[in-house]
Amino acid sequence: MTRIWYMLAFALTGSLSSQAMAQAGSPPASVSASAYRINAGDELSIYVWGEERLQRTAKVLPDGTIAFPLVGQIVAQGHLPSEIETLISTGLRDQYRGEVPQVTVSVISPSGMQFSVMGRVNSPGTFTPGRYVNVLEALSMAGGPNEFASLDNILIIRKVGDQLDSFRVRLAPLFKVGADANDIARANIQPLKTGDTVIVP
Repeated sequence: MTRIWYMLAFALTGSLSSQAMAQAGSPPASVSASAYRINAGDELSIYVWGEERLQRTAKVLPDGTIAFPLVGQIVAQGHLPSEIETLISTGLRDQYRGEVPQVTVSVISPSGMQFSVMGRVNSPGTFTPGRYVNVLEALSMAGGPNEFASLDNILIIRKVGDQLDSFRVRLAPLFKVGADANDIARANIQPLKTGDTVIVP
């Protein structure tokens, strides 16, 4: 069953990516990169054009902040790289008489993106994929479901502020003969966020 799961998951994930590319008109990787929100533990590359003294890498601390010269502490967690660029540019404004040089922020090591998979999978544990994944890809990383798993009752638990939220995922219809776009929509394939826990009953 494990081998079959890998083959089906790989084929379906590729199909989903192709659909996303067709709908968006651009590669999924570009969409993911532009939408990536920084997590604690990520490593950032920060470059201020023409200012070698301000070029550096910074690891996001557990409290979600980074320190940058002439600016001080910046809350990075939860922000897009482009938003950090704006924060740094604003913080440097008093240092220049004219326009602030262009600031570029990129995530060079998204190691803060972590999730856990528990329950009836072959290799449960905590995973750091270095990119965003959906629940289908997460189960593949966990070795796929075992033969007793219920693919119609997968639960994702997510912390939102001080509250816990949950989502039900129903993957079984995706693996029937003739699965179509309606089955994909009903499956509720969730993109995972850092800290998510996936439970396979």
